[in-house]
Amino acid sequence: MKHIFQEGKDTSKTLLLLHGTGGTEQDLLPLAEIIDPNANVLSVRGNVLENGMPRFFKRLAEGVFDEEDLIFRTKELNEFLDEASNKYGFDRNNMTAIGYSNGANIAASLMFHYEDALNAAILHHPMVPRRGINLPDLTGKKVFIAAGTNDPICPATESEELKTLLKNAGSEVELHWENRGHQLTMDEVKAAKEWYSN
Repeated sequence: MKHIFQEGKDTSKTLLLLHGTGGTEQDLLPLAEIIDPNANVLSVRGNVLENGMPRFFKRLAEGVFDEEDLIFRTKELNEFLDEASNKYGFDRNNMTAIGYSNGANIAASLMFHYEDALNAAILHHPMVPRRGINLPDLTGKKVFIAAGTNDPICPATESEELKTLLKNAGSEVELHWENRGHQLTMDEVKAAKEWYSN
């Protein structure tokens, strides 16, 4: 997978950056600087193209995921993270994902499918990746969800449902609301930093 790796001053922690539809591995680098300027950074570009725009998995329509492809791409990303940790020598068990929109969805999917894929996740405007499956034991995992009260792509009920599913699997979840739409705002990034730092 096309990616950027930057070794941090504190090599015990790694931030995994996952862009939104049409983004690249460059997009969220400024967020990593804000959230934890000392951590390693692994920023990945999605392997799927939709009308020339990179994504992490296919969709059938706006808000309708191609579940088969989602499962395949989640496995592909999880295996890539294993390979990257061997190649770059970072701690696979201390990885925090920062994802926006489509990137947040694949990060949530990692947690839905693999118990030890992520230690924590900052999810900006995510949706529920899959329904009707048993989640792994996520005890001790921490999740920050940033959501917009007027998000046309990701309704408020979706954010609440994701929070409930993750909590029921044992993770600690904070749901942060902005009176905005689907855009990524500096206020929610600052709230994520505060959450991450505590």
